[in-house]
Amino acid sequence: MANHNKKKKWIFLLLLLMSFILNSSSTLLTSYIYTLNDNDEYFIKWVDFTVPHSAMKDALKYDIESYGASPRINWIEILACLAAKNGGNFSNYRSKDMDKIIDELENGKTMDDLTENLKYYGYYKEAYMAVLGEFVGEYQMEVTDNDGKKKLEIKYGLRAFSPIAKGFYYSHYDDFGNSRTYGFTRRHQGNDLIANIGTPVIAVESGIIEALGWNRYGGWRIGIRSFDGRRYYYYAHLRKNYPYHKSLFIGKEVKAGDVIGYVGRSGYSTTENTNNIRTAHLHFGMELIFNEAQRARNNEIWINVYHIVELLESNRSEVYKNEETKEYNRLHDIRIIPELRD
Repeated sequence: MANHNKKKKWIFLLLLLMSFILNSSSTLLTSYIYTLNDNDEYFIKWVDFTVPHSAMKDALKYDIESYGASPRINWIEILACLAAKNGGNFSNYRSKDMDKIIDELENGKTMDDLTENLKYYGYYKEAYMAVLGEFVGEYQMEVTDNDGKKKLEIKYGLRAFSPIAKGFYYSHYDDFGNSRTYGFTRRHQGNDLIANIGTPVIAVESGIIEALGWNRYGGWRIGIRSFDGRRYYYYAHLRKNYPYHKSLFIGKEVKAGDVIGYVGRSGYSTTENTNNIRTAHLHFGMELIFNEAQRARNNEIWINVYHIVELLESNRSEVYKNEETKEYNRLHDIRIIPELRD
């Protein structure tokens, strides 16, 4: 009997220790991804975006197919559900993982049902909304009818564009986090798209120009803030002497698909308009902003955009060259007005 009681005591202590470890881990994880502002409001302070383009494409397909139907599938909720199940690790993602969730939704379950016991679903949903929130939805696209007349037609689907114009070659690989040493040792906070000098650079999303000019690291660069304020797009190492579309200025609104600049190899110099980058390429980056305090260097959240570029390859803006001005412009207009936004 004494041995039995002793065994029960050790089992109890072991369970108590496991409970403490789990609760401590949960608290540590919560404090790692959230912080407080001056108004005692929590906001996300860290995002590691690891969703592969294969998962985004699968989710996007279900979202588009369910447009105007029931149940309505939201691609970001699907991705957040998967992330909450796998701890944000998509290294073993298979399409059947998503198919199972879709089957449950089509058989009457709701997303609330599926995520009721997934503690960090809310975090992943908010984080992924910050990354992808305006990428998909309704928009008006300029199309040409049988009589050759242009008109705006309402569509639904991917309304963000590749950062490289249609018909222009580029290559890239997953180089996020690689070491950079010019000025100081740091991590590469974007994706380099190798392309010929002069290749038209496209606005991925509609927004407002916040930065335009020379930066010793990025050379000629453009910074565009999304209308919802959550994303800051950074396009760097633009062409010497003619880096931008001439229509640009700080404060100007640009549309997704607009030509904003041209690939070059400027940068790595305190002297303006210097080519010190060995290979011509576009540095493309995305910063997430949940609170304005995160604009300080030590608090910035830059995510890996490699798989986002892969996703956007299917939607490239078609352009033409004005032979008089030598400027490239988009061929088909797009309109995303407030009442059409999700």
